[in-house]
Amino acid sequence: MDRVRTGRSPERLFWTRRISLTSRILAVNIIALALLAGSLFYLDSYRKQLLAERSKLASSEALIIADALAETPRTERAPLLARIGSEQHLRLRLYDARGHQLTDSFLLTDPSFQFIDPSGESLLLRAARMLDRSMDFLVGAPDVASYIEAAIPTADAWPEVSQAQKLGEVVVKERRAPDGTPVFTAATPVGERGEVLLTTRNARDITEKVREARQTLAIIIGVALLLSVLLSLFLARTIVQPLKVLVRAAVRVRLGRDREVVVPRLPERGDEIGLLARAISDMTAALRQRIDAVESFAADVAHEVKNPLASLRSAIDTLGKVDDPALRKQLTEIAAHDVRRIDRLVTEIAYASRIDAELSRTTFEAVDMGALLRGLTGERAERKADGDCKIMLKTGNRRCIVPGDAARLERVLSNLLDNAVSFSPPGGTIEIAMSRGDNRVRIAISDEGPGIPLEEREKIFERFHSLRPDGEDFGSHSGLGLAIARTIALAHDGSLTASNRADGKAGACLIIDLPEMAK
Repeated sequence: MDRVRTGRSPERLFWTRRISLTSRILAVNIIALALLAGSLFYLDSYRKQLLAERSKLASSEALIIADALAETPRTERAPLLARIGSEQHLRLRLYDARGHQLTDSFLLTDPSFQFIDPSGESLLLRAARMLDRSMDFLVGAPDVASYIEAAIPTADAWPEVSQAQKLGEVVVKERRAPDGTPVFTAATPVGERGEVLLTTRNARDITEKVREARQTLAIIIGVALLLSVLLSLFLARTIVQPLKVLVRAAVRVRLGRDREVVVPRLPERGDEIGLLARAISDMTAALRQRIDAVESFAADVAHEVKNPLASLRSAIDTLGKVDDPALRKQLTEIAAHDVRRIDRLVTEIAYASRIDAELSRTTFEAVDMGALLRGLTGERAERKADGDCKIMLKTGNRRCIVPGDAARLERVLSNLLDNAVSFSPPGGTIEIAMSRGDNRVRIAISDEGPGIPLEEREKIFERFHSLRPDGEDFGSHSGLGLAIARTIALAHDGSLTASNRADGKAGACLIIDLPEMAK
């Protein structure tokens, strides 16, 4: 199993780069309303359908009335036209073959309808008519000629009359009344003498129906827009406000002006904002701990380096004033020892300071811990790194594979063995036992030294810990070995702890626990 410590950057959308969250929420909701407003085009199709139906109705009415006139004696036509026009709210005109007007229902009886004068309309009706024109413009409704009554009552003012006479069929025309309502005229031949009937109807009800539907839709869109804006602002407030609080807290953390910046955890929120708040709070706490650790580490480094530097300076200053060869040799050995001590200390400090960053970029691979232990103990035996101590290795017959970095894990084991060797008595035995269980690999390194007091079992993993075996040469260890070992173990999702020996004998036992690689 490989583990690559990389993060996938979120996909960047071109329209979200410079647009605030509130604006985006409003835009998304208003787009939905804009789609709803698109139903205005459906209303235009509804208007066209009404006009088409009324045009067919005008054609049918003209044919029926023409048939009735053809069957009616000439002396009875006038009363028939007057009665039909009054009952059907039509204006009926009859022209002869030369275009002269023979009969007009409006002259036979009271007019069945009148065109409305726009100048006398109320302000509300004017606004409605203006809205009608605006909607017609938006949907691209075609222009319709205005209805103008001819001063001379002849057929010349009505092109549809001559067309009907010429074609021998019904011709329907649509015009617009002064108040914007549609007017339908239908001309059709009557009988065999070339006479033509012209019907006129002011279809005011079509405008009223379409206007009512548009007004209803406009009210719905207006209410929906108001609710959408209010809900969008509420939604934006519930998202943006806590984000602003988190931003202010993050800025204070970045500026470092407040030693203890309280990042709100928003425990009442179980959504992604709450998760973000708690993640930032935990991140801030971890960052603060890291800063404290760095400051403490820097102080410890300064203290640890200061001692050998002071000793080195003292030896060098004294060396120029001493003539005794034996004393000069002793001072030279002290200076050389201090230089080695500083070199070892600087090397360990450099390794400890970069171990976290290097592990964060490391790709873990399968590591056979048994083979790693056998190779390490063999290499140490060749260079006699274990002194006169005896190493007893118990790896068992089963392979123990863990995900990790082999070089880093070898460094952990090497540091633990160095520690065990330094605390072991002359000729002592160091036991390395490896076992597995519950998907974990456990390696216990036991020595025969004085053991570790209970109160010191966590302190030994601190940097520059000074608990060393009696008689050891001062400065031969940096005090960073076990701290580095635990850091590497934790980076491998494992642990490193100290305890007594499991067999009850005197000595210490350091245990490294690592996850086993999944099969």
